Amino acid sequence: MSVNGVTSTTQTAYSYSTAEAPKANEKNEVTKKEGAADTGVVYEPSKEVKSDSVKKTYTPDTNLINKLKADAEARTEQLRSLVEKMMMGQADSYGKANDIWSFLRSGNFTVDPATKLQAQEDISEDGYWGVKQTSERILDFANALTGGDPDKIESMREAFKKGYEQAEKTWGGELPEISKKTYDAVMKGFDAMAAAVKASEEITK
Repeated sequence: MSVNGVTSTTQTAYSYSTAEAPKANEKNEVTKKEGAADTGVVYEPSKEVKSDSVKKTYTPDTNLINKLKADAEARTEQLRSLVEKMMMGQADSYGKANDIWSFLRSGNFTVDPATKLQAQEDISEDGYWGVKQTSERILDFANALTGGDPDKIESMREAFKKGYEQAEKTWGGELPEISKKTYDAVMKGFDAMAAAVKASEEITK
C-alpha cells in the first residue's frame, strides 16, 4: 500500500466526519426549539405591587344600616309592649286575688269567690302570673327577639325598663309587690346573660 493511498483514505474520512457534524448540530438545535415550543412556558420576573400603594375605599351600606335600625326598633318595641301587657295582667290578677281591685278602680267592682280563687292560683309561686313564670317568659321573649345576640342584651334590658314604666303609668302609680319582684327577677336574668357572655369572651382570649 502506498503512502498516497493512506493519506487519501484519511482525508476522505475526515471530510465525511466534518460534513456530518453540522447536521448533528442542526438536529440538536431543532430538538431544542421543538422542546421550547412544546412547553410554551416563558418565565418572566413577576412585578410585585406593594400593598401600601393600593388604598381600599369603604362605603357604608346605608340601606342595610337603616333596615337593621328599623328591625332593632321594632323588636325593642315588641318587648316593651309585651312587658306592659304582662305587668298589667299580673297586677290585675294580684288585685283580684287580694280584693283591692275595687279600691284601685271605681270602688264599685267586686270580686266573686271563683275569680278570686283563680287569681290566687295565677299569682302563686308556680302560677302563670307568678314571679318565676312571668320573668321567664319575658327573658325567653327577649332571647327570641335577638336570636341570642349578646350585643343586644342591654337594648333588651332598656326595652324591659320602658315597658315596666309604661305599665306603671297605665296602672296609675307603683305596681303591686309581685310586679316589683318580677322586675328584680328579670333584671337578674339580664345580669346572668351579660355575665355568661363575659365569661365566654375571657375563655376565648
